[in-house]
Amino acid sequence: MTQRLREQLRSAEPCVAIGVYDGLSARVAQEAGARALYASGGAIARSTGVPDIGLLSMTEVVDRLRAIVAASSVPLVADADTGYGGVRNVARTVREFERAGVAAVQIEDQALPKRCGHLSGKRLEPVEEMVAKIVAAREVREDPDLVIIARTDAIAVEGFEAAVARVKRYKQAGADVLFVEAPETVEQIQVLPELVEGPLMFNRGPKGGRIPEATVAELASYGYRLIIFPTDLQLATIPAMRRITRMILDDGSTHGSGDLMATFPEREALVGLDRYDAFERKVHAAAVRIVGVEP
Repeated sequence: MTQRLREQLRSAEPCVAIGVYDGLSARVAQEAGARALYASGGAIARSTGVPDIGLLSMTEVVDRLRAIVAASSVPLVADADTGYGGVRNVARTVREFERAGVAAVQIEDQALPKRCGHLSGKRLEPVEEMVAKIVAAREVREDPDLVIIARTDAIAVEGFEAAVARVKRYKQAGADVLFVEAPETVEQIQVLPELVEGPLMFNRGPKGGRIPEATVAELASYGYRLIIFPTDLQLATIPAMRRITRMILDDGSTHGSGDLMATFPEREALVGLDRYDAFERKVHAAAVRIVGVEP
């Protein structure tokens, strides 16, 4: 998967990674044709009912990553927030993320407690601390093709020029992909690839977020290589769940839900029930051949 992701980053078309937060959302995205997935730390946190302010532990996130990897067969880019602490924590995080099967690990330069990139009140680590984290990540990865993504939240705290200066340092430290979170203007979006050498990632951002609108085609023309849509699937589920809940409470039935709900067969096909049933039939048939008696 690490090699497949690197191939996508080198291809003529940008790598578009759809944000997922569990095995089911991963199946939906892959079924629709996604060639890469993005495990959003924010989406995973919100799926547990808490905001994206650094409340989940590394092990909680790794458990979810394992489920996503098991449910999909395309490269997974994984958000590791701050690495969950200092350089020692980053080293353990990268090891655990890699063992979970991800193709890329993203680390950011916020100081703990971290906050969603679209929230105010963020604070930054010193540049040298983030550089040390990148060095640590490269030092401990077992697969040299594991992609290390370095994110800065400096625009909201120190300004655009400081953000550019930071990611240049992160590139020197060995980051494979650079990510400047939350540009504030179209001009900033357009000029970043001209100012920063190396593959750039772009967060297409949530509906109602701070990032100006830009299509995948526009971002590709500017020079971005990895484009993520981190929480769109999760945001889409909220109004649907609200409407279905109201329908149940008001009408006592969901027969009028139409396309808001998948059918029972559609859901079971998505999670691969037929494969499990076929496997069970196969092993029971083998058992019958061995013992000569129907179970």
